[in-house]
Amino acid sequence: MPDESKTMLPEIDPTEMEDSRVLTARQHDSFLEKVMTQSGLADPYDARDITEVVFRTMRDMMTNEAVDRVAEELHDPLMEDNKDQALYAATPLATEVEDLWQDTNPIVHFLSRVRPVLKIRDETFLFRVSQESSLPAHVAPEQAVKAVFSATKDELSGDRIQEVAEFLPGTIRQLWQNA
Repeated sequence: MPDESKTMLPEIDPTEMEDSRVLTARQHDSFLEKVMTQSGLADPYDARDITEVVFRTMRDMMTNEAVDRVAEELHDPLMEDNKDQALYAATPLATEVEDLWQDTNPIVHFLSRVRPVLKIRDETFLFRVSQESSLPAHVAPEQAVKAVFSATKDELSGDRIQEVAEFLPGTIRQLWQNA
């Protein structure tokens, strides 16, 4: 006779099980966790790199005054509970979202302050993100940009959100507004 204790186990509905490997886009997730979740990335380092390129491209289209107003509102930490500080050790100048917004590369930061505002087309914006951030093949540039936009908008006031939209070209502006 078979052991009945083994056959009497309750059925488990896999949709009710929590998987710690799956990230959800919750309001209390940190900035990079939101970018990772919404873009389909598996690594916070990729999320950080993509965010920095998206921010750099956005800043290139904005006046210094507008860049400064956005920076004033971006003070949340990049990652909550990053106990090993590995992410910060890899990018020692970036512990807050504002640090990525301003750019962790001091030369790029300086040049972005002295150059004139650039007119960037939608295709160029997406091309820069795709090429400069080493975007994984399974992540579309639009998906990554929208993820960064969504996480960024969670940090900004309505006035800042509207101000940023005014600098963005057509399709990119739509991604911003839909994020």
